[in-house]
Amino acid sequence: MSDSLPADESALIARVQAPAGEGRAILDAATREHIAHAPDQSVADLDDAIARAKAAQPGWDALGHERRSDLLLRAADAIDANAETLARLLSREQGKPLNGPNARFELGGCSAWLRAAATTPLEPQVVVDDGEAYAELHYRAIGVVGAIGPWNWPLMISIWQIGPALRMGNTVVVKPSEYTPLSVLALLAVMNEVLPADVLIGVSGGREVGARLASHPDIGKIMFTGSTATGRKIIESSAGNLARLTLELGGNDAGIVLPGADASAIAPDLFWGAFINTGQTCAALKRLYVHESVYEEVVAALAEVAERMPMGVGLSEENVLGPLQNPQQFDIVHRLVEDAKAHGGRIVTGGSPATELGELFYPVTLVADVADGMAVVDEEQFGPVLPIVKYSDVEEAIASANGLEVGLGASVWGDRDEARKVAARIQSGTVWINSHGGIDPRIPFGGVKGSGYGLEFGVEGLKAVAVPQVING
Repeated sequence: MSDSLPADESALIARVQAPAGEGRAILDAATREHIAHAPDQSVADLDDAIARAKAAQPGWDALGHERRSDLLLRAADAIDANAETLARLLSREQGKPLNGPNARFELGGCSAWLRAAATTPLEPQVVVDDGEAYAELHYRAIGVVGAIGPWNWPLMISIWQIGPALRMGNTVVVKPSEYTPLSVLALLAVMNEVLPADVLIGVSGGREVGARLASHPDIGKIMFTGSTATGRKIIESSAGNLARLTLELGGNDAGIVLPGADASAIAPDLFWGAFINTGQTCAALKRLYVHESVYEEVVAALAEVAERMPMGVGLSEENVLGPLQNPQQFDIVHRLVEDAKAHGGRIVTGGSPATELGELFYPVTLVADVADGMAVVDEEQFGPVLPIVKYSDVEEAIASANGLEVGLGASVWGDRDEARKVAARIQSGTVWINSHGGIDPRIPFGGVKGSGYGLEFGVEGLKAVAVPQVING
């Protein structure tokens, strides 16, 4: 473990790191300095964790909603009490800065979503009561839920999976991303100061651990956030155990700027819709279609916003943009920008690696004068790159937005009434009006087409981690 870490962060890492001489080295995403060794657990370790979670589940379920909710609220308090320490570890491991909509923001989201899961009411529903027949619909615990998380928002997305599952009486086995295991294990350690033993267990391992989690006979539900390709493998793996699935998969979110939109007014929200977490967000704005009447104004306004956003090491308080989290993602971003250049794309800002900042830094890159069919438009960049496409007719923009086999999020910008008409025709799980990517623990969220299926958040999110039971009579 690095000697430069603050004492509280060192103490937290010491609780979750691998024994001396074991595990996988985890590097600071920004500086590439060694942080610590994460546990590299095996399929046998996972099997043991699932067995413990299965044994603990009936007792946890028997506590009832009120007691479970109370414990989850106490766990949220524990997260808040450790928020700064967790945020610093998250910033090092994932790369996102402390400030802006980044590490501290993510920790605030963790406790907020956990509290929402604990307090959202879910009452039995009377479906028939006509004097002759009477039936109620209840929602019961599934059993053991497997939660497989990503590296981009590793803590908050883990809570999206953990909170509702625990609230509904399930126990949870968490498999964090191999890129960001330390911060997730640290979050679980903080929560487990409050929760009963074996209700929430983390297993840090490789792909074989994730594959076994999806196929294990004692897993009743899998929650996964990640790529569409991996989601397909999880579907295949779950065929044997018939585990229920919630899959939030890849997105390539389109935004449509309508004629008459005020470029300077919408530019800041367009920017953060695209570049929150340095673009490493599933539901970030990744394709922007702008009407020809306001095209150059929008390009210029976005460039002006981009040029005043500081990028650098996340622990520096002034920065709001950080590095790519891993070399593989850096290579994808670099390849797509180079391909755009080769095919006539106009680089408005950025366009080359920011090596002066560090190995994995790539500046905010706006690419104008591109078109459908170019790799930078058709492929999910998942980084600080936004292709901007000019269109002449709104019908053309709608067709482009719907033209890819993804449908996580989308947005329409301009007159609200006109925007709502366009939004109704877009094939996407969520369409935002004059904003992009904002989420709320009360509002259901999920994708369509290749972006997955199943809903999270709110009442629908609680139902998704339960099994329906009808009491008839």
